[in-house]
Amino acid sequence: MSENTGGAHEARPEAAANAEAVTGDSPKDPAAASAPAQASAPAPAQASAAAGGPSSDAARPQPGAPADAAAWTAWQQQQHQQRQQQRPWGAPGAHSPVKPSWATVVRPAEAAPVRTATLVAVLASGLAAALLLADGMGPGLLLAVAPAVVAAYVAARAAGRTARPWTLAWVIGCLALLAVPALRDSAWPVTLAILAAVLLGALALHGSRTWPGVFLSPLGFADSTVSGIAWMLKGLRSRGGIGKDRWLPVAKAAAVAVALLVLFGALFASADAAFADLLGGLIPDVSVEDGPIRFMLFVLGAVIAVAAARTAAAPLRWDRIEVAPGKPRSRVEWALPLVVLNLLFAGFNAVQLAVLFGGYDKVLDSTGLTYAEYARQGFWQLLWATLLTLAVIALALRWAPRSGAGDRRLVRIVLGSLCALTLVVVAAALRRMDLYVDAYGLTRLRVSVAAMELWLGLVIVLIMAAGVFGARWLPRAVAGSAAAAVLAFGLLSPDGMIAERNVARFEKDRKIDLAYFQSLSADAVPALDRLPEPRRSCALRGINDDMARAGDVPWYAMSMGEYRAREILRERPVTASYEVCSRLGTFGSRAEY
Repeated sequence: MSENTGGAHEARPEAAANAEAVTGDSPKDPAAASAPAQASAPAPAQASAAAGGPSSDAARPQPGAPADAAAWTAWQQQQHQQRQQQRPWGAPGAHSPVKPSWATVVRPAEAAPVRTATLVAVLASGLAAALLLADGMGPGLLLAVAPAVVAAYVAARAAGRTARPWTLAWVIGCLALLAVPALRDSAWPVTLAILAAVLLGALALHGSRTWPGVFLSPLGFADSTVSGIAWMLKGLRSRGGIGKDRWLPVAKAAAVAVALLVLFGALFASADAAFADLLGGLIPDVSVEDGPIRFMLFVLGAVIAVAAARTAAAPLRWDRIEVAPGKPRSRVEWALPLVVLNLLFAGFNAVQLAVLFGGYDKVLDSTGLTYAEYARQGFWQLLWATLLTLAVIALALRWAPRSGAGDRRLVRIVLGSLCALTLVVVAAALRRMDLYVDAYGLTRLRVSVAAMELWLGLVIVLIMAAGVFGARWLPRAVAGSAAAAVLAFGLLSPDGMIAERNVARFEKDRKIDLAYFQSLSADAVPALDRLPEPRRSCALRGINDDMARAGDVPWYAMSMGEYRAREILRERPVTASYEVCSRLGTFGSRAEY
């Protein structure tokens, strides 16, 4: 949507403000203002008017005013100052006005009236959520969100907002993230994808481009939910006077269409078994028992669509929140700690290069650490070092000297060196994780923190680019990189990667942890299917039991990963007994590091 920069109606015209500053308040009595006696006002009063004080007609005696000229002039100036403070924004050159609160600054404009298409889309969103989400997530999530997208689009068009390139990028990314549940069965990448989709949806609807806007935009949905319900009710009340001649033909046509579908659908289903099977798979199975949960989903879907439409019609202006920069420090006070930190990073990186070329065996002999302890212990410390470095960079930019071109050049050199050295730390951390995975296999925790370390490295690269090309785009670029990382994480199927890596390790050194596979999702089945029996059946036993307990799942609640797993297990069922799997350690407990 269009960026939230405010409108002309929210700022006082400069010409009017200047006129007020010169002429003050208009005379209460036009006749008195044109009287000859007005031209012979005392000199102090004229000086006060010329300085932007009260108007000249204010020189007339008023109740409670002092009698002598000096006190009278001082009283006039006091009254003028009080009037200027009462004005919202004051006049140019006047005394500083009271700064409005952030709640006043971000307050949205008046929303345009609700269109009928928006009301229909909200109703469709609630129905889609009730029908498609009661049995689980899958393609149904994307289908249920589609009407909410339509409601937001119609409301934005009614408000006169236009899509911009960043808006289109956020919308495409949001829809791509919502497609992850249709592809992957694992819950943790699906959850991350949904959260990232909420962030991109908030950025698309609010048009935010600053750090406060990026961080606070998702909170705007809470405000839009409350105000959106009142907005919808107002739109419904405005349509209360619609006569029967408008809604009755539509209701009759809908009733006839439903009756025809039911009648001929039942006839065709009874006439052909294949058509009956297809129809039964497409239509959601609705029963009285799941009525409460479907009603709750209907309300949730409708409320989400209302919040999206209300945000599109009148978003909060988060970009108006101004973060005051910190007090600039002197060059020595600012640069000395960072230069020392750069030297420490350089020394650590030099040791890493020496270890890399000198071999790890010498390091293990000198430190007394085992192979696993060296790799695992170092990774976590280096991950924390990367996170703390980002915090140091943020604080350093806040208090950086900025008096001239020399200061800007110093900031770029010092922080650019720190970012470059941090990238070497990131590479060292990933190398240690790779060593640990080679020795002990890949797990969900290990693949998650490795992916996070990669994204932190990307953020550091973006910060370095911002130092060269400007930082105006940096908040949106960081948000986009986070969403892209989550999308790639989901598309790569982390459970499938874990299974693939561990199967390859088994084929290499005949080592495998069958107990860990019991907690994986159906995404791991294609890789685990390559194991020889009975290890194959033991590795798939937990996944097979979970899908057996779930029973038949409709198409709109089944991911592509689960569909492939069901096909594989239908063709090659699990055959190993409980006793055989128990001897292989399938049901043992384990701790993940």
